[in-house]
Amino acid sequence: MKVVRASEMARLEQLAIAVGCSDKQFMETAGQEIAELIEELYQTQDENAQIVLLCGKGNNGGDAYAAGCHLFESGHHLLAYQLAPLEHCSPLCRAYHDQFVSLGGEVIEVVDAGELRFSKDHLILDGIFGTGFRGSAEGLFAALIKRVNESGAPIIAIDIPSGLNGDTGEVGNVAIKAALTFYLGLPKTGFFLGEGWNHVGGLRAIDFGLPSAYVDAAKAEFLLLEHQIALELLPPIVRTRHKYQTGYVVAAAGSLSMPGAAILSCYAALRAGAGVVRLLHPPGMQPHALGLLPEVLASTWEEGEEALLRANALLAGPGLGQGQGVRATLLKMLHGLECPCVIDADALNILAKEREVSFPRQTIITPHRGEFARLLGEHVDLLRAREYVEEKKVVCVLKGAPSFVLIPEPSGLPWIIPTGNPGMATAGCGDVLTGIIAALLAQGLRPGQAALLGTYLHGLAGDIAALEITERAMIASDVIESLPQAFMALR
Repeated sequence: MKVVRASEMARLEQLAIAVGCSDKQFMETAGQEIAELIEELYQTQDENAQIVLLCGKGNNGGDAYAAGCHLFESGHHLLAYQLAPLEHCSPLCRAYHDQFVSLGGEVIEVVDAGELRFSKDHLILDGIFGTGFRGSAEGLFAALIKRVNESGAPIIAIDIPSGLNGDTGEVGNVAIKAALTFYLGLPKTGFFLGEGWNHVGGLRAIDFGLPSAYVDAAKAEFLLLEHQIALELLPPIVRTRHKYQTGYVVAAAGSLSMPGAAILSCYAALRAGAGVVRLLHPPGMQPHALGLLPEVLASTWEEGEEALLRANALLAGPGLGQGQGVRATLLKMLHGLECPCVIDADALNILAKEREVSFPRQTIITPHRGEFARLLGEHVDLLRAREYVEEKKVVCVLKGAPSFVLIPEPSGLPWIIPTGNPGMATAGCGDVLTGIIAALLAQGLRPGQAALLGTYLHGLAGDIAALEITERAMIASDVIESLPQAFMALR
C-alpha cells in the first residue's frame, strides 16, 4: 500500500472534486465507514458507556459529526463537544452538526477545557484537527488534548491524531495518543516518522469513495507491507523435499561471553523453517553444554569452511564479539562467499571499522540506527540510508519502531513493516530476526523478499506473544515460541 504526504492526499481529493465528485458524499461515506468500524470493534454492555465526539472547526470535525449521525441512529449514547464557534467552522462541519442535532444528538459548545468530562467508560472520537495541521496545539486545544490523554478512555483518531504533523510526525506541543487511527484513503508519512508511531496506535483504513484511479496515481513516499503481500511471499512446501532442500543455514555467531545470541538465532532459524542449522563457534565455547538445541549441529570456526560450501544461507554477527581473531575469521568467511547472507550486530560493527566496507552479493544487513550510523560514519536518515543501499547493493532492514526495509530496486521506495510492539525492545530480539531471515533465504527467497517477510513475521510473532503475556513481560525466546502461531495467522 502507498504511503503519501498529507498534501498529496488533499491534492487527489481536490482533483476528484474538480471533475464532479462530491466532497459532501466523501464525508457521508467516511462517516458511515467510521461508524460501521466502531460498531465492529466497540461492543459493550455497560449502560454508562458513551461515545464522545471531539469536533474542531474543519472537515475533520465534520467527519466526526457524520459518524455520530450514523452511530446515533444505531442507538448509541453520544455526546459532542464543539470546540470552536460554529460561525468559524467549515460549511460541511456546520451541515453535519445541524444534522446531528436534528437527530437528537447533544452538543456542548466548549469555551474552557474545565467544562470537559471524560471517564474510562467513554469512547472518544478525535475530530479536532485534520492532516493539514502544522505547528503546535495551543490554549483550549492543548488543555483539551492533555485532558483526553489523561482520561484513560480509548481514543480513536479520524485520519490522524490531532496535534501530529501529517508529513513529518512532529509534535509541536501535545498530540492525541490514539488507541486506533482510522485513516482516510491512504496512510500518511507522519504516522511512521518522528513521534508519529507513538501517537497513531493501530491503523485501520477508511474507504471514503475516492475513485481508484486517483489512488493509483498517488505519488508515494513509502510502501506499507500488507498482510496479503506477506502471505504471497511465503516459500512453497514441496511434499517430497528432504532437510537439505528445505534449507541449510550456517550461523557464525556466539562467543564465550555471549553464547545466548547464537542459541537464539539458531533456534529462530529452525522455527522459521530451515531444515538444517549448523553453528560455527569459537574454540572452547562448548555450545551444547551451554544449552544449544539438540537439533543444531555445531562445529568450530576451523571446521566451517566445508559447511559454507554446502550452505544455502549464512547468518553472521549475533554475539560474535569484536576481537582481532573474530575479525580475521569473519572477513575470511565473507570473502568470495557464494550463498546469500544476513549480517547483524558485531559483524556489522567489525565491518564498520574497515576502510572500505565490501559486502558479498545477496547480502542483507539488519542494523539498528546506532549500528547503521557506525557503518555510515554519520547521522542516519532515510535519504542517506537509501543512498547507502544503492551504493553497496545490499538490502537493509533498519530496525526500529517501525522498522523499514530498503531494497536496491528501480522504485527505490522504503517499505514500512507495520507489525511489532514495544515489548520487543529486549535483548536478543534482533538475533531472532536474523535467524528468521536466514531461514527464509535458505528456502529460496530473494534477499528483498526474505527481508520483508522475515521482518513482518518477526513483528507478528511479537504481537502474538504480547497478547498472551503482555508487552511488559516478553523476552526474545517468547517471539520464537510464537512463530508457529504467526505462520498460522499469516495463512
